[in-house]
Amino acid sequence: MHSLSQYQDFFSDYLLGQQLLKEPNQLYEPIDYIIGLGGKRMRPILTLMSAEIFGTDYKQALPAALAIEMFHNFSLVHDDIMDDAPLRRGNETVHEKWDLNTGILSGDAMLILAYQYFEQYEPAVFRDLAKLFSKTAIEVCEGQQWDVDFETRDDVTLPEYLHMIKCKTAVLVGAALKMGAIIAGASDEDSDAIYQFGCNLGIAFQLQDDYLDAFGDPKSFGKQTGGDIIENKKTYLYLKTLEFAKDGQREQLLHLYSVHPNDNTDKVISVKEIYNATGASDATRDAIREYTEKAFANLDSLNLTREKRELLESFGQSLMQRQV
Repeated sequence: MHSLSQYQDFFSDYLLGQQLLKEPNQLYEPIDYIIGLGGKRMRPILTLMSAEIFGTDYKQALPAALAIEMFHNFSLVHDDIMDDAPLRRGNETVHEKWDLNTGILSGDAMLILAYQYFEQYEPAVFRDLAKLFSKTAIEVCEGQQWDVDFETRDDVTLPEYLHMIKCKTAVLVGAALKMGAIIAGASDEDSDAIYQFGCNLGIAFQLQDDYLDAFGDPKSFGKQTGGDIIENKKTYLYLKTLEFAKDGQREQLLHLYSVHPNDNTDKVISVKEIYNATGASDATRDAIREYTEKAFANLDSLNLTREKRELLESFGQSLMQRQV
């Protein structure tokens, strides 16, 4: 086994060896740009790590790891277009740096490129990887649509929201881990257990992402803060606030979520004050811890050495230590 930083280096070296820049430039330059912005590379690291946890050299999992990273970045390009987001990882989003049409087309190309990396595996492994990938990709699209639908609904429930973020975010984390297990020839039971670990960790990650969207430092978070509030998104913070709010607080929040001022500064500040006053901020942090603990409990059914379990837990803990 290797350290998390080593897996990052292995993947970065592999990525540098890929020829992402080719003709036509207007199609491939945005792909090279968004992939080059980096990030924690959480999902490809999990694929490499999972392959070695189940007894296969990480090198065998590099093409699948890149497929996961390519698909993830494809979804970010399109999400940024839908959200009209100006920043991604502290840099201009693709549609801002180029234009809307380029963002759509380059994103489409990234989805096809993701599938092509699976072609490097033997037919049986290719079949299982492609089947998992297709299932995951459609779930991500479903989650994104529910996310959009929730913006105009006033009756979103917490269970609905948790299902949405499981589809939009968590299943891809689970798939990244399960792909490593598939490549290593792990049993169905072990593959499913590591998938559930990833799903619960992914839910915790998204809940934290929602929290940081409101309370994070833009310099360390890498995105515009308050974006969910500006877009009137029904996040866990928002739904918990409605659950805990007194009548005056509820009316104020519903009013703030019904307006689109030219300058959103006061709106963002006011909503965050309500989140804190009702205890919704604390409840969200509690939920992040709860799902992280659920993820670690999923590891109990796996016959892991102490070293391997500690590596997975260390990854989960590092993921939950992003700065606010």
